[in-house]
Amino acid sequence: MKIAAMKTFLTHDGGRPRALVKVETDEGIYGWGEAYCHGPERAIEPIVDYIFEMIKGEDPRRIEFLMLKLFQQFRFPQGGVALAAISAIDHAFWDISGKAANLPVYMLLGGAARDRVWVYCHIRGRDGTEAADQAKQRNEEWGLTAFKTSPYKLPTESARWGLICKAGAKYFETLRNECPDEWEFAFDPHAKIFEPIRALQLANALAPYDPYFYEEPLRPEHRPAWARLRAQMQVPLATGECLYTRFEFLDLLAQQGADIIQPDICSVGGLLEMRKIAAIAEAHYVTVAPHNPMGPLATAVNVHFAAATPNFKILEYCLPGRNHWLDDPYLPVNGFLELRDRPGFGVEVDEEAIRGDRYIHWAAHMPTAPRRFHRLHLICLVILVGKLGHWSE
Repeated sequence: MKIAAMKTFLTHDGGRPRALVKVETDEGIYGWGEAYCHGPERAIEPIVDYIFEMIKGEDPRRIEFLMLKLFQQFRFPQGGVALAAISAIDHAFWDISGKAANLPVYMLLGGAARDRVWVYCHIRGRDGTEAADQAKQRNEEWGLTAFKTSPYKLPTESARWGLICKAGAKYFETLRNECPDEWEFAFDPHAKIFEPIRALQLANALAPYDPYFYEEPLRPEHRPAWARLRAQMQVPLATGECLYTRFEFLDLLAQQGADIIQPDICSVGGLLEMRKIAAIAEAHYVTVAPHNPMGPLATAVNVHFAAATPNFKILEYCLPGRNHWLDDPYLPVNGFLELRDRPGFGVEVDEEAIRGDRYIHWAAHMPTAPRRFHRLHLICLVILVGKLGHWSE
């Protein structure tokens, strides 16, 4: 079996862009994968075309060999966009391998370590009561009992930090009072906190109400800050969506910077790399809760990873959007995704449905400082210009 072609498709799901890659073989077997959408989704296609020239004619089932070849033939570290493309290609290789063997991918990974995969979804609300109502609705519809939400109920750019922490605690207290005790609630500050002491203050405010985990309060670049923060916290600390490859995760884990890691199977380099990351985490007594904000194909890949990974914890799950291109996506049953005894990932992409799709641009919104800070900056600038003029005289 040889790689005969690679095709990239830009489509959408629920208003968000999705980049899909199809790998075709000379024996008619093909596989699909999903790339993480960092922003420049249009960059995925030329990278996939570039990679195809490196590995065309190779057997796609030699995944370890092919990933090693790609990692070595890039002159410098691949970076986020290239790793997203490599991730999608890796997924397609596993899909092909499962179809060729007439086995689900999780059987190629050592078989199922569990019979189903526990998932959580996002909730939001203007207050705790509104968020609790949304959680109850998700429970009625899908049986979900685990949820993630933002801890911010006041504007982070202008409100006093102590009040932000107090409001977050009140929000969580209401969730606890209005939902069953068995339900889990995690909190995601979205790396908006610059000072570690403030991240600790917010964690301490939430701690009395038993959060499931506290996700990525800080940016991930400075690992010692994560180690210090975790050593002081009373709640499980989670991070990893912005890290790539096993080497970055090894650095974090060696410094004991997290209780739970959250690698993204669409950005770390794919399923093979994800397995290596999970093995390193297992050796450090750390569980894996994959970051999964992407489309239903990414969810399918994650299901097979989770099924065969002993230290898997829980999977982030996006409720079905206006998806039009995946047949029979994985849907929760009593809060879990059931395994399927189908070849590959157990799903099929409707290529005709996405062939004419238009590109949808999406970008994260950057917070802006309050107007009073802008005025302060202007005053400082005027003073500085005046002094420069005085010095020049």
